[in-house]
Amino acid sequence: MELTLLGTGAPAGLPRPDCPCAACATARGERTRAATALLADGVLLLDLTPGAALAAARAGHSLVGVRQVLLTHPHDGPALELPAGLPTAGRVADGRVLTLLSGHRVRAVAMDSPGTGYEVTAPGGERLLYLPPGGAPAGLPDGNGRAAPAPYDMVAADVTGRPDAVARLRAAGLIGPATDVVAVHLDHDVPPGAELDRRLAAAGARAVPDGTTLTVGAYHPVPLVPRRTLVTGGARSGKSWEAERRLTAFPGVLYVATGGSRTGDQEWDARVRAHRERRPGSWRTAETCDLVPLLADDGPPLLIDCLSLWLTDAMDRVNAWDDAAWAAGGEKALRERTAELTLAVRETGRTVVAVTNDVGSGVVPATVSGRRFRDELGRLNASVAAECEHVLLVVAGQALALRG
Repeated sequence: MELTLLGTGAPAGLPRPDCPCAACATARGERTRAATALLADGVLLLDLTPGAALAAARAGHSLVGVRQVLLTHPHDGPALELPAGLPTAGRVADGRVLTLLSGHRVRAVAMDSPGTGYEVTAPGGERLLYLPPGGAPAGLPDGNGRAAPAPYDMVAADVTGRPDAVARLRAAGLIGPATDVVAVHLDHDVPPGAELDRRLAAAGARAVPDGTTLTVGAYHPVPLVPRRTLVTGGARSGKSWEAERRLTAFPGVLYVATGGSRTGDQEWDARVRAHRERRPGSWRTAETCDLVPLLADDGPPLLIDCLSLWLTDAMDRVNAWDDAAWAAGGEKALRERTAELTLAVRETGRTVVAVTNDVGSGVVPATVSGRRFRDELGRLNASVAAECEHVLLVVAGQALALRG
């Protein structure tokens, strides 16, 4: 099945009309995107958006052979512009199957929000899932014993707006290692260009320019998701948010909180609560500093937040804050503990995203213990970073790739 993406943008397009934001200001030339519309084998048009006929002509196609036009957007979606000769646009009821004379089968997929998704099966058996903006499939199998269809060959979805939709499809076995996940309905919430590519790659997805023709079912290298990532940065730099964002398209993530609880500290409790509320509901949480067994076990991805609090706990355990205890074996015990953690990161088979703090760029700590913590954190960060395929430095909410 040949799929031509006549547009790949949000319903308002990109840039949005009269929007002054930085993302819209840089969405020029090849980075402009019309509202998403897909043409399958020249006979099925999914979403009818303004300028579809011209977009098809620019891509070297014609809409003359289109036999069915189906809508996915909610009723307040983009305006319809019906070129002469096209059949009237319609919508298939959830769960119903439409068979075209060309041999394509279209099944309407129920969404958890307004709109309709479509599963398209080509005469040759290739399968495409196309989801509307802001939508995720409802009622998916949970992957715990119930039979599920084979993974789709291609999924075109709102990856940046609803990464949890991708996570649900992965959990149900409908996105597999070879599924080509293509991001559509792209809006101005993510800057175009390298930043968009980086975020999509972390979700195992990609974006293509308007007018691109893809072959559903043909081999395409799936973006390689780094197995081990270290995210560092200063206070309130956005490093935790960046780490969480890298795993929102994956199900069952185990969030490892190394901070623990602090009795009577309401401000700390508020911080912990804010972190919990913004995580996907499918994630689990473990409050522990015992990271080595978790890294050694098989299981879903780990998000460790953060290594600096893990180091605080490790230094507490060896009484590293006391000069005499440090000299009497505390230093040796701490180095052994950090070496054990570093080795566990090297040998783990799990996907891991770890957060740490970047310190030492400002005022030198006034105390010996403060300088000791700064030095040991620097050593720990360097040793863990050496074992990670991907290292990010987050500054003012902007992620800079130091490795990978």
